[in-house]
Amino acid sequence: MMGKIKREQESGRVVWILVFVAASIFILIFFAAKGRFNVPVHNQTVMTLLAPFQRAASWAGGGIHDGLAEIWDILTVQKQNKMLRNEVEQLRVQNVKANEYAAENQRLRELLGYKNAAVQFDLVVARVIGRESATWTRMIVIDRGTRDGVEKNMAVVTSRGLVGVVTEAGPISSKVEMILDTRAAVGALVQRSRVAGIIEGSPDNASQPRMVNIPRNEDVQEGDIVVTSGFGGVYPKGIMVGRIESVHNDSGGLLKYAVLEPAVEFQRLEDVAVIVASREAPPEPLVPPKQTPGTETNVQETVEQADSAPTTVNNISQDVPASNSGAVSSGSPTVNPNSGVNAPAGGTGKNSTAGRGTR
Repeated sequence: MMGKIKREQESGRVVWILVFVAASIFILIFFAAKGRFNVPVHNQTVMTLLAPFQRAASWAGGGIHDGLAEIWDILTVQKQNKMLRNEVEQLRVQNVKANEYAAENQRLRELLGYKNAAVQFDLVVARVIGRESATWTRMIVIDRGTRDGVEKNMAVVTSRGLVGVVTEAGPISSKVEMILDTRAAVGALVQRSRVAGIIEGSPDNASQPRMVNIPRNEDVQEGDIVVTSGFGGVYPKGIMVGRIESVHNDSGGLLKYAVLEPAVEFQRLEDVAVIVASREAPPEPLVPPKQTPGTETNVQETVEQADSAPTTVNNISQDVPASNSGAVSSGSPTVNPNSGVNAPAGGTGKNSTAGRGTR
């Protein structure tokens, strides 16, 4: 029992000695690394003992420093990457908005150009804000109503051509029936041959209207342009409707119909214009034709000469002496205003005037 207690006491002293030695070595290494403890140069034994520990401490310190530097770089890169991602998203959103603004600007420019060219119309520009799901290709909703002067049965157009007619007008919005609707009925003319017909939606193809009630023997060809006729008082005359794509004989045999390629892209409608007032367009100014070089004439002088021509004829007629017998003095020609011919000297009035009569 006593031996066991003695062994335990000795082992405890050994542990404490080892702890004391380790602590002493650690303190020496720490102060040596900090430069606060200078080992004498002649004490080679101490330097030899401390060298491995110094190398280990230096390696450990360098590794810790490098690891901390890498961790800092990783954190910095992650922060920069997050910032760059946010900038990319912001630039992407700005790019989408810029493209939308550019497209809207182009559409509004086209409508403005059409408004300036169609001086016979008073237009109210509107934006398409909805489509009825059941009639996606036949009915649209615009953001203009009676408060803006829009009323029922007003025509709706774009810069390219006819869209349809207002069927319901509310205070701030309106419904527009497009010409693709099978219930539509638009009076139209073939611009080349002036053949009349009616534009209506096709039950077979919702994207292409057709022109019906065309007599079978009328001159209608593929590629002809179709415009509104103005009949009925709803659609003004001369608005572009589309181009004839094909001509077919009706089942009855007496009539035929033409399938049109519409001028308006109905699937891409975003901005339209409502014709709130219509009047006859003023005639285009007359432009004189180009003259051949070397034969130019002064238009003003020509007009003045034309105005003075009757006066000259009257003066000549007054200078000719009246003669009942028609005798003409020899040696000088005379002018007969009734016959308009010259009688030679020595002639008689019987030969020169009596045979022609008075006009």
